[in-house]
Amino acid sequence: MIVTTVNTENAPAAIGPYSQATIYNSQAFVSGQLGLVPETGEFISDDVQEQTRQALENLKFILEACRSSLTKVISVDVFLTDMNDFAKVNEVYSEYFASHKPARAAIEVSGLPKGGLVEIKCIAAI
Repeated sequence: MIVTTVNTENAPAAIGPYSQATIYNSQAFVSGQLGLVPETGEFISDDVQEQTRQALENLKFILEACRSSLTKVISVDVFLTDMNDFAKVNEVYSEYFASHKPARAAIEVSGLPKGGLVEIKCIAAI
């Protein structure tokens, strides 16, 4: 079994003991992405839609580093600290997944790292 780790400077560095993504058996497993700006490691803003957009941009850059793309995403998990933000997150999410609609779960959690409002992870084909 060969597992390859992937890290790119185009997305925020991991804030714990993990990789931005791993590749196994022609699939990319991308770690949860917050709305952090890669250059600063800080949130883009305190707005859930802006954090969602930044998290999806981070996800996109990591997928590209894995030689994949958003169009090859199989499954997405979205973690929200407030399910009342579901519609706002979907508004931005649908810009990235307009025609290609991977399987998805949306889960409300009591908290996210660094006080984030949304975190997004995915599995994609390569």
